[in-house]
Amino acid sequence: MRFTIAGDERPAAERAFISGADGRIHPTRVELDNGCLACKRSISDSGRLHVSWPVAGFGRPLSSTTSLPERDEPYLLALELARGKISRLRDQASAWELSGMRTPATFQTAEREAYRLFAQAAACQCRPEESDRLAQGALVRAYEAAEALARTYAEQRLAARRRRSATLPALLGCELGPELVGGALGERFLELFTAGTVPIRWHDVEPVEGDYRWEPFDALVEWGLSNRLVLSGGPLLDFGLDGLPEWLARWSHDFYNMQSFLCDFVETAVSRYVGRIRHWVVSAAGNTGGGLGLTEENRLALVAKTLEAVRQVDEENQLVIRVAQPGGEYLGRGRHRLSPLQFVDALLRSGVGLAGVELEIAIGYRPDGSACRDPVDFSQLIDHWSLLGVPVHVVLAFPSATDPDPRGDAAIEVEQDCWKEPWSEAAQAAWIDLYLPLLMAKQSVAGIFWSNFSDAAPHRFPHAGLVDARGAPKAAFQRIADYRRAYWKEDA
Repeated sequence: MRFTIAGDERPAAERAFISGADGRIHPTRVELDNGCLACKRSISDSGRLHVSWPVAGFGRPLSSTTSLPERDEPYLLALELARGKISRLRDQASAWELSGMRTPATFQTAEREAYRLFAQAAACQCRPEESDRLAQGALVRAYEAAEALARTYAEQRLAARRRRSATLPALLGCELGPELVGGALGERFLELFTAGTVPIRWHDVEPVEGDYRWEPFDALVEWGLSNRLVLSGGPLLDFGLDGLPEWLARWSHDFYNMQSFLCDFVETAVSRYVGRIRHWVVSAAGNTGGGLGLTEENRLALVAKTLEAVRQVDEENQLVIRVAQPGGEYLGRGRHRLSPLQFVDALLRSGVGLAGVELEIAIGYRPDGSACRDPVDFSQLIDHWSLLGVPVHVVLAFPSATDPDPRGDAAIEVEQDCWKEPWSEAAQAAWIDLYLPLLMAKQSVAGIFWSNFSDAAPHRFPHAGLVDARGAPKAAFQRIADYRRAYWKEDA
């Protein structure tokens, strides 16, 4: 499948892939050469191209075509992306209108203008440069319409939820860090959040075999309980690159002994905090992997076994697993067979006691971050995961700066030109204003967590904190504080 790029725009080819009619992402080899984007697969079925494409005023959101058949003549890329965006936008607007939503005039005006420009672009395909210019204009108006539609959806859904209850039932939380205990930052944390995640990771608890370091985590548990936070723990196991203890590498070729080590650790950790932590994130990145060269089948088996081990310690525990890149972008590289939804569904069907799923959505980071989606596509992603019928928890990260953080994960870097404006504290706050209400409006979302509170401590995602390294609140801090006061009332 080939696409002509008639203008000066250039897609992010590393984020391009094709999905089939069933939504499954096909392993795709993408080549960009001399204004032509070629996508090669092992099958010839019709499919949708997904690609991070520059849209004026909106950065490089993940855009998609409609389902297209393979043909000898290349498609005009901008035109097909405009067709796909308008089609999905109209479908979503119709679905929400059928459920009782009133669409705003701003959406209707922008959507009509987008379609008018698209129709003109489709009529002049014999002049590719002109068609590209008109299609780009159609995309801009379609993305404006998407934002107007999503904001209205969130406003009306939240108003309906507040009529039923003054306080949202979802948890609002953040990962806890040692800087919170006994200091002013701890008081600031409590202004925002009703819940906290104690980052009990095997890599940090047992860096040397047999040498357990529980004291920092004990202190966080005591601090959280003394401040009446709803606590969760984990992820106990991180199957991502360098996520497991280094000493475990010598057992990488002995699967059964490795399985015993993993089960022993999760049993030990959960037993230590029985009655104090009831919600456990047992594993992370099991769907993507990268650690110790484990195969997909091995990771699935290990996640299932460790869930069973935790269940045997205390049947009352609520167990979830964290899913990296829940949109499945990584499948385009051809190293996985199971989509993230299939990975979780297999665990649910196996009866290992999985009580929910936690989605890690880290915008602006690579290689492990999620693609930037407009709010309508973001809403559809959450709805897609809601089909599993279990509570959905979401962990969010968004950078407020671009410079490298020597204290963070050296393998993770901030991606340029992804968001609609340069990375900054103002951009971080604007992103929260647009996307947090969408999550709050979803009945299936049982918990919303920010990845880390402060930039002072090393963290996987650099500059994602809500206060800077000096302890000063960022603009995002105030945004979340406003939502906390409005939707999580203390006296409700």
